[in-house]
Amino acid sequence: MRFIVVEEGTRSSLEFDRKVVRVGRAIDNDIRLSGPLASRHHCRIEHEGQGTWVVDLGSSNGTQVNGQPVDRALVHPGDVLSVGGARLHLEPDPEAPVPAEADTLAPGDFPDEGYATLSGEARQERDKLRVFADISRALVREIELPALLRRLVDSMVSLVGGERGFLLLAEATERSKPIDPSEMKVRVARSFDKSDIPVPNSRLSMGIAHRVAEKGRPLLSVDAGSDERFSGMASVEDLRLRSVMCLPIESEERVEGVLYVDNRLQRGVFSEDDLDLAELFASLAAIAIKNARLVAELRQRNERLRHSSEQIQGLNEKLGRKIRDRDSELAVVRAELGRERGRYDYTSIVGASDEMKRVFGELDRIIDTELPVFIQGESGTGKELIARAIHFNGPRKERPFVVENCAALPDTLLESELFGHTRGAFTGADRAKKGLIEQADGGTLFLDEIGDMSAEMQKKLLRVLQEGELRPLGSNKQVHVDVRLLAASHRDLREMVERNEFREDLFYRINVLTLRLPPLRERREDIALLAEALLARAAREAGRQAPHLSHESLAVLAAHDWPGNVRELENEMRRVLLLAEDTVLLDHISPGILEARSEGAQDRTQEEAPDVVGDLRAAVARFERRAIEDALVRAAGNKSRASKELGISRFALQRKLEKYGMAGDEPSDEA
Repeated sequence: MRFIVVEEGTRSSLEFDRKVVRVGRAIDNDIRLSGPLASRHHCRIEHEGQGTWVVDLGSSNGTQVNGQPVDRALVHPGDVLSVGGARLHLEPDPEAPVPAEADTLAPGDFPDEGYATLSGEARQERDKLRVFADISRALVREIELPALLRRLVDSMVSLVGGERGFLLLAEATERSKPIDPSEMKVRVARSFDKSDIPVPNSRLSMGIAHRVAEKGRPLLSVDAGSDERFSGMASVEDLRLRSVMCLPIESEERVEGVLYVDNRLQRGVFSEDDLDLAELFASLAAIAIKNARLVAELRQRNERLRHSSEQIQGLNEKLGRKIRDRDSELAVVRAELGRERGRYDYTSIVGASDEMKRVFGELDRIIDTELPVFIQGESGTGKELIARAIHFNGPRKERPFVVENCAALPDTLLESELFGHTRGAFTGADRAKKGLIEQADGGTLFLDEIGDMSAEMQKKLLRVLQEGELRPLGSNKQVHVDVRLLAASHRDLREMVERNEFREDLFYRINVLTLRLPPLRERREDIALLAEALLARAAREAGRQAPHLSHESLAVLAAHDWPGNVRELENEMRRVLLLAEDTVLLDHISPGILEARSEGAQDRTQEEAPDVVGDLRAAVARFERRAIEDALVRAAGNKSRASKELGISRFALQRKLEKYGMAGDEPSDEA
């Protein structure tokens, strides 16, 4: 907006890009006048939609447009505003589009009857309707509820020339439930300059708003301070209200909110015509609010549907992973059942090879007894898994199963862990502690890596096994215990006894029943099953889909010797899970495993091929017999050492000795 301000012979040109321009003598006005006839806050000029309005703020000498006194009027470029002795010329906007020239009509072109020039009041009514139409279009386009409510209040204040506007609204509820007016809250509080009013509840008469909400009828007061209808309302006197207009917002025969507009500076600002126009506006506001709420509800439903769809998709993926894992597990179970696994539940142990069939058969005979069992096998072959199968399938399955790794603790701590101690038995023993042997009373005690136990601890353990009693550290009382002992070691205890590294009497005490676990290189048929089962378990723990093991990767895994046995294979599967996506390829396998395969293939090609005389089976038999004889000679007849050198189990060696009639020719391990 551009203005030419003429005051006391001084002419100045001013241009504003804001929608509200304030005029008066006070320092906070946009157009500051100096004449004594101007009030401190004389009037304001508002630009709303396609129209510009001038609103008198209750000035002492009034505001005139083209010489006519006005309280509120629509002005156009070229109009002259008289404000306290100063004149404000409203200049046209140079960037505004120039209307097309209208066809010129001669005086005779007009009909004789019905032709008249619009009066000032008719022109104002037409201007108000034009502004109302602009507001209606703007409200229809606005679908965001917070922005819509602010626009409603600003439009209402501008439409009727109010000072402040408030919108009270109840929460959206079911249509069948009535709304309590006391539950309506102030959602928007705005001033005529389109700024927010802080702490709105204390800035308006809630009594007037609640009365309109209860009765469902609009209310107009030209001077609320002297209005008998508000004589009992303290808020009217405290706020010094003058002109007040309050209208209900009705939707489907229910009052859902209230529009409240007032002017504290001037009485008689609002007229009956303003009230009629405001009622139309309130009906339009009800429709706009309802539409905005429907849009918000649809968005919430769409968001819930999207969230539910994502949840369903995630559940489907999880279900798919479980089905694939279950299929893999069922394939393992079917393969193992085909191998006649045994009488008991060994589902936690994966294996379908001949060596594992032997293990399951021996487990069937071991489980029913109460005798001690010694489990011998390399590290990572699953000795603790076998021990758990013995306990949880045996007669003591309802009693405790206690595990201790003898290689993990020094003697002092191991003795305290196994036998327990009393309070004050040693420094730091601030309370009594029951030992693991006593905790396992009635159940099973599994001592892993018993070959790493010191000679002193071996002696104390032997006493407990012989007498069935123990004495905690620092105590002079004997505690009776009844435990089934399961022991395990990756070392050859018989050789340790020969070297005086392990007590012979303890060896015979724990080695009543012996179960040897084959290393993974002796049961290569199980590597594929183990790899799939371990990969599925790792994927399940990570909460993702297990990738598919390609034939090439399975071949590489089966060709590896796995010195770390099942534990090494498990770590490799966890590593592969992080690298592979859908399929495990050779690039995902550890370089060490690939290099070992290449070196093994090269060594095999460089080996000298044996002479083949006669048929192939006879040649293989001669080669095996010669290899066994040479190994036994190098091992001085020790079958355990010979089997290790040959890369087979001692049980497999014994079977080959019987096959070739060599069982009685060779010396035993004790020779």
